[in-house]
Amino acid sequence: MAGYSQAMLTSPEPILVGGLFPPERAALLGLLDSLTADDFERPTIAGDWTVKDIAGHLVADDLGRVSSQRDGYRRPWDPSIESLRSYIDRRNAEWVTAMSRLSPRVVQTLLKFSGAETQALFESLDPFALGPSVDWAGPEPAPVWLDLARELTERWHHQQQIRDAVGAPILNDSSLLRPVLATFAFSLPTACHGIEMPNGTMVQFTVEGPSGGDWTLLRQEDGWQLRLGLEDTPDALVTMDEDTAWRMYIRALPSDEVERRSRVAGDSRLALPLLNAFALVS
Repeated sequence: MAGYSQAMLTSPEPILVGGLFPPERAALLGLLDSLTADDFERPTIAGDWTVKDIAGHLVADDLGRVSSQRDGYRRPWDPSIESLRSYIDRRNAEWVTAMSRLSPRVVQTLLKFSGAETQALFESLDPFALGPSVDWAGPEPAPVWLDLARELTERWHHQQQIRDAVGAPILNDSSLLRPVLATFAFSLPTACHGIEMPNGTMVQFTVEGPSGGDWTLLRQEDGWQLRLGLEDTPDALVTMDEDTAWRMYIRALPSDEVERRSRVAGDSRLALPLLNAFALVS
């Protein structure tokens, strides 16, 4: 085990993304406006969803959040009937089926409306208050800023799925990709959950590129804790580029391809779980 030191490590700071939703939505609307009718029917990596299906799903995300968070209107989930994953998948499928009646132009109009509605909601919230849990980061209530950052990753990754499908450039400007990767990193402790190691064990995760960064998992009495920065002698080290990192987090690459693209050093029992980090609602 490496020498126990925290001298170069710091706790993650809040990721404040309130001003990033409008430019992300503007980029999406600009992209959709450039597509042909055939482009909207192109398949994507999101299961059997087309480009239009993903766009319709984003309308559901927006209006569902406004309905529940602003208006307090929630449809109950009964865990005795179905799992949370099954519940989410079923509701998503029902919505996409209903949206199949709508034209791409109508979907774009709805995205403009729902984007404005969610932005007004987000601006009304205290980012430092406690909000709902972010399931892939842990079961405890999360600060609102982390919930909003998770929402940005949801919108951003679906836009990348559309861009991949139609051959458009990835939206990898650092103003968006950097906070997306920083948010995804909150899933790293969950990836190592259940791996018992002595206190002070450190696992380092480095993402190379202008939007990347350095994160360290530090084993403490209450489990694995996320820290920013590096130590000289981690017990394990994983390094990958930023394109591999975001695709890994959303399961856009198979595990063997993530491993092929990465460099792993040190104790593989600690390093390899990070190659399966997952940061989407499930």
